[in-house]
Amino acid sequence: MSRKPRDPLINRFYKLINVYGMTFKELIHEEFGDGIMSVIGFRLNLEREPIAAGDCVNIVMSRKFLPHTTY
Repeated sequence: MSRKPRDPLINRFYKLINVYGMTFKELIHEEFGDGIMSVIGFRLNLEREPIAAGDCVNIVMSRKFLPHTTY
């Protein structure tokens, strides 16, 4: 049984994956085929994105795509 994180920011990341995780997966499979995104050498870029309604957080995650292979 998993516990909900108490930190509000970490909790939002959990919600993001719970709500959009399958959509991310389907979009990656549509673009690249069956496989996964590696986390070895994972890169993350975080920037402030100023907009009139209030600043936004822009997060870019990047790493190599590993296609599914059958042995």
